Amino acid sequence: MIPLDAKTSLSALRAAGEATRLRILHLLAEGELTVKDLTNVLAQSQPRISRHLKLLHDARLLERYREGSWVYFRLADQTGEGQLARQILSCLDASDPVFRRDRDLVARLIEARAQAAQEFFEAHAPDWDRVRALHVEEAIVEDAIRQILSERPIGFLVDLGTGTGRVLELLGDLYERGLGIDTNQAMLNYARANLDRAEQHNAQVRQGDLHNLALDDACADVVVMHQVLHFISDPAKAVLEAARLLKPSGQLLIVDFAPHDLEDLRDQFAHERLGFSDEQIAGWCKDAGLNTLSAQALAPRARNHDEKLTVSLWLAERPAGADRESGPTQIDEMEPVL
Repeated sequence: MIPLDAKTSLSALRAAGEATRLRILHLLAEGELTVKDLTNVLAQSQPRISRHLKLLHDARLLERYREGSWVYFRLADQTGEGQLARQILSCLDASDPVFRRDRDLVARLIEARAQAAQEFFEAHAPDWDRVRALHVEEAIVEDAIRQILSERPIGFLVDLGTGTGRVLELLGDLYERGLGIDTNQAMLNYARANLDRAEQHNAQVRQGDLHNLALDDACADVVVMHQVLHFISDPAKAVLEAARLLKPSGQLLIVDFAPHDLEDLRDQFAHERLGFSDEQIAGWCKDAGLNTLSAQALAPRARNHDEKLTVSLWLAERPAGADRESGPTQIDEMEPVL
């Protein structure tokens, strides 16, 4: 633990030593939340919650960052104060009715968000033209993906948030076996139809939770997350779960938007996050035990004024000496692509 002097320790303990602020710390230890989220869960006014958050942030117990008009908070990771907060929380009774109720309310909130995203996918699965028009041509992005992943053979590739199955189709000649995971049945049906049409027989898709995948540790040579993180409430947790699947020297490729301010993408297209910075992705990969190898940005073309989004591609790798044992993937037991 990072050592703290007496004054700093006392300041942190004072900030944490209030009932509502302790509940806030307890919730933020599980993931990132906004002021609105905490207001709904704790049933207190926005100014009151904001005041509590300011005190906790000033005491360096919390980290915060802004995305458009939203501000996300999470428990600090890299400060001695944040480590002290985690020690305090480890002493709490997690079965306390107040804490249990708070966690249940957050779970419902996240479930409601996931349902909204699922309903969107069901309504828009065949048509992504409007969002695609906001960035460089998909063919340019796909060429970049292939260039990054064609350097070495791929035994088993996992595509998280597979959507239409396009990544499995695009990379079909580069891997021996491919598996696409998505939460939405309508999208999976669409993906199956696409793979069948492309006669992509070395790929399968299945329904699954990207935060809790039914796959063994260290089973994959490559994991791809293509345009999926911005739909997820807790992208750091999703990156951690993706990293769990990687063999030593296995690679994670994340393709998503750089930070932007197109707020209407939240309401019209169910985007949870307005892009990600290189520092965010590198930090999440580091926390997951990965080394970031490269970051590539495909910026809007100057001649096309309709394009407003930069597509970024981040490649990370699990160190060769990582202590993980490979387990069976059980892919042979999955249902065939229909």
